[in-house]
Amino acid sequence: MVSWKRKLKMGMVGGGQGAFIGWVHRMAAALDQQIEMTAGCFSRDYENTKITGEQLYLDHRRCYRTYEEMAEKEAKLPEGEKIDFVSVVTPNKSHFPIAKTFLEGGFHVVCDKPMTYTLDEAKELVQIVEKTGLVFCLTHNYTGHPLVRHARKQFAEGEFVTVRKVIVEYLQEFLAVPHEKLGMKQAIWRTDPAQSGIGGTMGDVGTHCVNLLEYITQDPIAELCADKSTFLPDRLLDEDVNALLRFKGGGKGVLAISQVAPGEENGLKIRIYGSKGAIVWAHENPNYMEVYKIGEPRTTITRASGYLSDVAAAATRIPQGHPEGYLEAFATIYNGVTEAVRAYIDGEPLNTGEYNFPTVHDGLRGMQFIYSTAESCDKGSVWVKM
Repeated sequence: MVSWKRKLKMGMVGGGQGAFIGWVHRMAAALDQQIEMTAGCFSRDYENTKITGEQLYLDHRRCYRTYEEMAEKEAKLPEGEKIDFVSVVTPNKSHFPIAKTFLEGGFHVVCDKPMTYTLDEAKELVQIVEKTGLVFCLTHNYTGHPLVRHARKQFAEGEFVTVRKVIVEYLQEFLAVPHEKLGMKQAIWRTDPAQSGIGGTMGDVGTHCVNLLEYITQDPIAELCADKSTFLPDRLLDEDVNALLRFKGGGKGVLAISQVAPGEENGLKIRIYGSKGAIVWAHENPNYMEVYKIGEPRTTITRASGYLSDVAAAATRIPQGHPEGYLEAFATIYNGVTEAVRAYIDGEPLNTGEYNFPTVHDGLRGMQFIYSTAESCDKGSVWVKM
């Protein structure tokens, strides 16, 4: 069956009752009407899975007790009936075994970030993806914003010439209160190294910063020097990190992340200064981007404008003046997955370089960032390679 004659079928592991990101993934996947949810193992608690499945109107026979059972039984279903890909939206600890199981079972994978629990797992997952040739997407959803894609093209075409300085920040109030002690599920696993890994804020928001700056500039971080802090009592993982960055192309950068910053909601912001100009973009106001060029007036460009690039237009759904943000950017990532999976089904798989979404290699970069940052901090804030 050719792929374009039907919607793609999606399964999910995680994202049951009490979870946040699973619902976001499901809304994003459904936005453009190219994907339908057909199966899941939404929780280690089977009652939770059954309730979630009922709310999603799924066939109860395709609501599974374990992800292993799901991979095994889905693989036995006919083409066009079994799931085409699975979305992994569990805590970090289980990302690798779930992704490995489904990839080795012949299924494409969408995975939330950070990609794995350890750096060694990330390296092994790269090998598995390359061996199977299957599609693997990491949902760094901020790269789906139209103006972010426009900025990437500007830098790729040399409009700002050499990158000299990058300032990227991601500030939140989220963990300024000990929510994990108050029963908040999202805070409990994020502050637990047994579930989250060696990085707290580093993994949760720091990997977004690294992915965003490397996506736009296409100039990788070569070295970093970092300092981490944990302020609330009984916390074992970092809540606040500051780092100096050195880029392969010779530029310098500053990264500031915190989840204990009162008054901050979702303060992801990036400023990139080249030798001929600069851009400033903030996620909380994503439909506008400041552009500065030497010798020219400061300008504000707006999403959905006719003067933007083709890549920005391709990621745009609604006219100017109608806010388009988080869910739409997330959906754009899923659109890229749809394109890649359809090409695979039709026997014309895309090269990884043609993917319109973050890949397993971006996931490896995120884990390298976490481990390099931790190493720098543990050695007294020294410079380390990334």
